[in-house]
Amino acid sequence: MTDDICWLTATGLARALRQRELSAREVVAAYLDRIDRVNPVVNAIVTLLPEYALEQAEAADRRLAAGEPIGPLHGIPMAHKDTHDTAGIRTTHGSPVLRDNVPEADALIVERLRAAGVITLGKTNVPEFAAGSHTFNPLFGATRNPYAHDRSAGGSSGGAAAALACGLQPLADGSDLGGSLRNPASFNNVVGLRPTPGRVPSFPAPAPWSTMSVPGPLARTVADVALMMSVIAGPDDRSPISINEPGSAFTAPLERDLTGLRVAWTPDLGGSFPVEPVVRSTLESQLTVFEDLGCVVEEASPDLSGADEVFRTLRAWHFDLSLGDVLDQSRDLLKPSLVDNIEQGRRLRGTDVARAETLRTELFHEMRRFFGRYDVLALPVAQVPPFDIDLEYPAEVDGVPQRDYLDWMRSCYCISVTDSPALSVPAGFTPDGLPVGLQLVGRHRGEFALLQVGHAFEQATRFGLRRPLAG
Repeated sequence: MTDDICWLTATGLARALRQRELSAREVVAAYLDRIDRVNPVVNAIVTLLPEYALEQAEAADRRLAAGEPIGPLHGIPMAHKDTHDTAGIRTTHGSPVLRDNVPEADALIVERLRAAGVITLGKTNVPEFAAGSHTFNPLFGATRNPYAHDRSAGGSSGGAAAALACGLQPLADGSDLGGSLRNPASFNNVVGLRPTPGRVPSFPAPAPWSTMSVPGPLARTVADVALMMSVIAGPDDRSPISINEPGSAFTAPLERDLTGLRVAWTPDLGGSFPVEPVVRSTLESQLTVFEDLGCVVEEASPDLSGADEVFRTLRAWHFDLSLGDVLDQSRDLLKPSLVDNIEQGRRLRGTDVARAETLRTELFHEMRRFFGRYDVLALPVAQVPPFDIDLEYPAEVDGVPQRDYLDWMRSCYCISVTDSPALSVPAGFTPDGLPVGLQLVGRHRGEFALLQVGHAFEQATRFGLRRPLAG
């Protein structure tokens, strides 16, 4: 029964808790038991607070018994990404610099989750300062892929995605700059949504007007992502770019007739990046699913020339802004690739940033025009399947050398700079059993329609039901 609880969807678990078919204490105890057995294998949860979690569960049960109002996530256990501040709980960002950092307040996404009834279990593993899409750091080591323990779990929300895949939590919070929600979702056979900037507001933030990095949800099903969005989306006056539409918009039915939906498929954004043949073939074999659902599928791509320059320029600027002081004070404690990226930001001139912003404006309008012809853009999430855990990043993709630890992530980060919402949904496995995700991109602020398409694909394929080795 313990593991049965842990494999319930978040939607089903929330219903069982509301109807008192399960108590919050039972649920937390089941997850703690599973974490004790499985987490040592994958190293997904790096700070665990069992006594604190049980205390929260007992308080939740008392509130329900007393007839007090409860939130939509009443009794749902979650460990939060270790880059998201948690009041009174160590938040290290995977760095020795913040080994003993204990914030005084929750990040906004954590604040909203806890207000909705979430029970905090602890923190999930991340790359150092969330830099890169492979989760390892000098404090806690690497997170292992649940489907192949010698492979990467992706990143930077790698601990969160691996914990979901292993049944260590039913929902997870993450963030995405260059693919940090989508890439680990693909590597771990779960669902990850990069929302339109401002849909899920962020606070605190070193650059609150910036739209590059966004918080967002991970879950094992699209319906569970929608449930979490209903809680974390919505306006907040601490974020100047927050969107006014309330999160309750995500409680509408996901079922939708896709007849006539126009789907554009591109394996490489018109030759913008290399893709391993096994990833391409795995995804192309699933395109008939959309046709069977009544969609019109064509191979087409927006022209995202300049996206690479935009991402690299604005990312470097952001890293210097947010981590420049850390570099000055603790250079020897930072990994070399992170030092290099911060220093790239320091070498930027005003004209470099201005050019990036100009190019980005052109990309936004290119996508706006593209979505006048198509409803959804489909492409790979990751250009490679999960790679060797001992590598910092893949040295080559389909025989093409990669310049650095960012190069192999272009399938995600070229989409990031367009401000379009993007969903990673399980789309199959390689012949040796490694997960492959399909990236679905929608119109600006069109998250719900995108979730409806992802839900239809998920229901038709059921790849997300395949359980990993760990568990």
